[in-house]
Amino acid sequence: MKARLPQQYQPKSQAEMLRQAQKMQSDMQSFQEELQEKEFTTEAGGGMVKCTMLGKKEITSLTIDPEIIDPDDAEMLGDLIAAAVNSCIQKIDAYTEENMSQFTGGLSIPGLF
Repeated sequence: MKARLPQQYQPKSQAEMLRQAQKMQSDMQSFQEELQEKEFTTEAGGGMVKCTMLGKKEITSLTIDPEIIDPDDAEMLGDLIAAAVNSCIQKIDAYTEENMSQFTGGLSIPGLF
């Protein structure tokens, strides 16, 4: 007796698999192009330092509330700036990973993005 798989489990033709791969590649490229220009904003120190970056991790704006500028405590200001920038980078990475998983099915593919 020959086992039959349900229609949904039938292997796809090579041409169909190639079309799907090309569509996935095109969709990923479109997403990456959109990501490059998408803006992400984060803040640190209760909003005293705000950082805005593009998806390509380029800072477009760094706003510092004059109230926190203390010449005797430059280290604290540096820490807040670093925290805002790092937070923005993490936000971009999380957004990228979340959205790229729709193309990769949750697989982590090194060098993909």
